[in-house]
Amino acid sequence: MRTVIAGQLVELPGTIAAIRAALDADRAAVFDAEIPHVPVAELPVALARWALSTTDADREDAELFERLARGEDVRE
Repeated sequence: MRTVIAGQLVELPGTIAAIRAALDADRAAVFDAEIPHVPVAELPVALARWALSTTDADREDAELFERLARGEDVRE
């Protein structure tokens, strides 16, 4: 899986094992507790969320929302 973060193409972990391996021990424990209980229909979204959490995507989103809250025009 690939996405663009901060203008750069980023390769995301593409398997459950790769996602887990990219997490620190504390987050891996949360992942291990959550994933077996995610309904099958929701699994792709949950895995995408976890894969994105291994990047700076959350920080980039938070910065964008802060700019929007200040009333900035964020269209580029």
